[in-house]
Formats: sequence, C-alpha cells, structure tokens
Amino acid sequence: MTRLAILADIHGNPHAFEAVIDDIGRQGVDEAIIAGDLVGRGPCGAAVVDRALALGWPCLRGNHEDYALGFIRREVPEPWWTMDIWSASRWIAAEVARHRAFIEALPFSLERGGPDGLLIVHGSPRSNSEGIGAWTSDEDRAALLDGIAQRVLVCAHTHRPFHDDSPRGQIVNIGSVGLPFNGDWRAQYAIFDDAQGDWAVEFRQISYDREAFLNLYAESGFLEQGGLTAALLKIEVEQARPFLMPFLKWASQRGFDDPAPAMMARFLEIFDPTLPTAAQIERLERG
Repeated sequence: MTRLAILADIHGNPHAFEAVIDDIGRQGVDEAIIAGDLVGRGPCGAAVVDRALALGWPCLRGNHEDYALGFIRREVPEPWWTMDIWSASRWIAAEVARHRAFIEALPFSLERGGPDGLLIVHGSPRSNSEGIGAWTSDEDRAALLDGIAQRVLVCAHTHRPFHDDSPRGQIVNIGSVGLPFNGDWRAQYAIFDDAQGDWAVEFRQISYDREAFLNLYAESGFLEQGGLTAALLKIEVEQARPFLMPFLKWASQRGFDDPAPAMMARFLEIFDPTLPTAAQIERLERG
C-alpha cells in the first residue's frame, strides 16, 4: 500500500504552505511531492524554497520557475527590464535568485508506482505551461493517457482541481496551495492511496491565515515595487479567482502592451470573474 500527498502552485505563499505541511503530517502519508510553481506570483518565493529544502520533499519545475530563471539568466527580451508590467516579475526573480542552482536542477516529471502508478507533471506531459481541466476535450484526454505508460496522470498549473476517471486511467489536477482559482481561497492539494488496488483520490482544502499573508504584500515591498501587476496578484489571493491574465489580454486587445495603472481601475469596473467564460469575454469586449 502506498499513500502519497501531492501539492503544487504554492506561489510564494508560506502561510498556505505551512498549513498544508501541518495537515500532511496528520495524514499518514508515505511521501509528499511538490509538482512545481513553488515561486512566482507571491512575495515569498525564497521562503517557500527554503522550507521545501528543509523538508527534503521531491519537487518539480513549473512554468513559474522557468519565468524566474528567464530573468535571473537575463534571457528575457530587453524591453522587459524597463516595462512597468514586468516589474513584479523582476522583483520575484531577484527575491529567489539565490536559489538559482536548485531551480535549474528541478526535473520536469516524476514517476511513482510503476506502470500501474502515477506520472506527475506540472502542466501536462507535453509542457509545464499547458493546463488540463474540464475544458480539455475527451479526445485530448484520451491522447494524453495514451501517451504515457502509467494509469494516472497527475497535474496542476490551472489552480483548479479536476478529476477524470475513464477505463484508460485517471487524470487528476490537484489544484493550488497558495492561489486557488475556483473561488475557494483555502489551500488545496490531494492525497493518492492505492490500498484498494487502484488509486483513490482525496481532495483536501485547508484554511490558513490569509490576512497575515496578504499583509506581506505591503510589508515585503512587493506591492509598491511590483506595480499594478502586484496589485492584481493580491486581488487574486483575496478572491481566489484569476485577474492578471484576463487584464493583460483585455489591455493587449486595446493595443497596450505596458498598460498604465489607470487602466486597472477601468478593468475592475467591468470584469466579473464569476461569470462563465463566454459571458466574461463578451463583457470585456464591450468595455
């Protein structure tokens, strides 16, 4: 029998991470694995990496580790070093730069349990920036499972828990510890247990001191130095919904690659993250 805790998308949120660590300690698991995005979006990426290193838990490399490395290595386009919209990314990369060697060494995937076990990735087996969820077609889900040797594909990246169980196998998106996008602000992860001969999945939601974490946005200097991007990221934690990417798409459609702070106020007037996607798009196009 094997019992695994798998978590991801901590995003520099040490308070949510610590709450999940405490919960995992009470669940009798054999191993805990972090499926990427320890850093990015939040102000305390270095603290999260420090804690993960102290625990010794295996970690994967998510897309936000790649983003941070792009700035640390100075591999990003030259305009990104001066554009306001990238100020939060510059701040985050500088904050985690001392962990460059650790981030560079992170693997893309991990396997547990052999052919009847789990393949663990951040996004998908194809890319750590490809999201799998309810919107993924039946054909694409089948192709993803047909492309791996294991029975269970475990992923994250979208910040939305998802479970698809078919005759071919299971696809499980474990959600996000530090920044859920499903309207539930609690830290979310999953436990996998093969005690019954197949992998049972338990999704867990853990409360944490969210206000203490939100205070760190100002106390760390992230909110002041990260500009409107940092402000939108803080709103995402408050509402457990995506704001940054919809704002960037809305601004880009209006020809603003480096939008001014005043545009954020207009966006917040018209954007409703609780609406279905089609209704959101229509509303933003009108605005």
